[in-house]
Amino acid sequence: MRRVIKRLMGLLLGLAAVAVLAALGLMGFVCYKEKTLPEQRPSDVIIVLGAQVKADGTPSVALERRMTAALEVYRDSPQTIICCGARGANEPEAEGTIMHRWMIAHGVREEDVIAETASFNTRQNLLNAKALMAMHGFREALVVTSDYHVARALALCREVGISATGKGSPSKPEYFVKNHIREGLSWIKYMLERHR
Repeated sequence: MRRVIKRLMGLLLGLAAVAVLAALGLMGFVCYKEKTLPEQRPSDVIIVLGAQVKADGTPSVALERRMTAALEVYRDSPQTIICCGARGANEPEAEGTIMHRWMIAHGVREEDVIAETASFNTRQNLLNAKALMAMHGFREALVVTSDYHVARALALCREVGISATGKGSPSKPEYFVKNHIREGLSWIKYMLERHR
């Protein structure tokens, strides 16, 4: 009986070690992608990817940071901003609508903001933004999202045919591990879908 328990404990410790190594590998991959982004080019449109809106209608910290990063670019170089995101569960309005309102309240001219409210994931964000770019004659985008998410967003841009560089907004340090592991898993899903 003791031998069986010992073996089970050894097996559990081995599985735990593999899980830790896998998590560290995923985090390392995402950090590497984050640090090796292409240099930003001049753009004629900013695409801001949505994030959670709280039940009371205020942007989450992640969303506010994305919008603030886009606003900094806009103030230096005024251009159209496409705010992407549909209405998710427990959100009172579409993310794109909330973002549109926030941008105007922070000094962006109303004619410079477009709300895209039909997309539920990054690929849809970019496909819908691409259609809006074509409609308005835009050629070069700057995609603004959370720092850990920029590289995959740019990979999706290449896939859907958007010429873009990216800008990352800083994420909360206390969510570093969670965000990077989750993004690593999203990369795995992306690669599997790509090679089907």
